[in-house]
Amino acid sequence: MTSNPVPMTQSSGNVFEDLGFSRKEAENLRIRSELMISIRKRIEELGLTQEEAARRMRVRQPRVSDLFCGKIGRFSTDALINMAASLNLSIHMTFDKTA
Repeated sequence: MTSNPVPMTQSSGNVFEDLGFSRKEAENLRIRSELMISIRKRIEELGLTQEEAARRMRVRQPRVSDLFCGKIGRFSTDALINMAASLNLSIHMTFDKTA
């Protein structure tokens, strides 16, 4: 039996833009998601419990749970930068022109 191939669409390079968000919102979501992933990885590298991570980042444990569950809408870029800094993560930014 021959199946019809699924049509493929070239990615924009930003999954959020591909999902229909405006370019501005998609970029904001991309940055926040990268920060969230880096923070989670750092917590795991350090072997911290959510409670220990919360104390270190000066937030409540449910906030760490939200981070681990990927609840991106509950975090501003500023809050995530502060959380990253409290875990001794440095942030490097690169700016490129978009098409």
